[in-house]
Amino acid sequence: METEVHVYAFSMAANVLLSLFPFFIVMVSICRYLLHWPAAEEAIYLALRDLFPGALGRFIPENLIRVLARDGAPQITSLFLLMFTANGVFEPLEVALNKAWGITKNRSFVRNQLVSMGLILICGGLTFISYLLTALNLQILRTLGTPSSIGAVIGLSVLKMIAIPLSIVALFLVYWRLPNGLVPARRLIPVSVIVGSILESLKYVSMLIGPWLSRKLDREYGPFEYSVTIILWSFIASMIVLAGADYAARTARNRTNGLQPATSLDTVEEEKTPYVPQQQQP
Repeated sequence: METEVHVYAFSMAANVLLSLFPFFIVMVSICRYLLHWPAAEEAIYLALRDLFPGALGRFIPENLIRVLARDGAPQITSLFLLMFTANGVFEPLEVALNKAWGITKNRSFVRNQLVSMGLILICGGLTFISYLLTALNLQILRTLGTPSSIGAVIGLSVLKMIAIPLSIVALFLVYWRLPNGLVPARRLIPVSVIVGSILESLKYVSMLIGPWLSRKLDREYGPFEYSVTIILWSFIASMIVLAGADYAARTARNRTNGLQPATSLDTVEEEKTPYVPQQQQP
């Protein structure tokens, strides 16, 4: 990785901060106002407590409930703002992935927005599926009369078993489809598995050092503690994702003895003939 990678990672982290709360407002609103399924809403809160252990994991669900009780279902403008800020995560990510694979031409702003929109819908859909399956499990446990404490543990275990494979699939799709060029899909599968596993392990690191980090950030940043926490962990996660892409590109080049950089899709369209780099068959 080169020195500017932290610029891409910080840009991604800032957009995560902007889009995180609106994303969960939309998810909870779908469960509450469209599906009328309390168990699905509870599964989202369970996922938030798993994603952000400690006080932050309680703070976000409490404020989601408060905001929805005050404002009701989100308006169309809120959905538009969510999609726009979520797209901001993929803009620096595309530039970074293109650089890792040696692609010199980035997509235009409009094309990037379209591709990002598709990835947001797919990745958001995979996330929502994990919530719905967890909700179904919680509902079955309640029907069987399982105590709430045991049900929460089982529900969290089921959530992890479902969410980890789906997150690996989402990572693979981002690594494969976001670059503006032809990249070898076969090389991306093991990297997606490794990166997905590391990101899951990051939750346990957060759980271990969370209390200490919370005291430090509270003393240094005061009322901005939670915002800094989200940006900090999002930055670390972004660095891991970018490191995985860089590793996949370097490995592909090493194994093919000087593999030529992937060709920009824009160039492919101009030449009217598909281009596949030598020895880079997916």
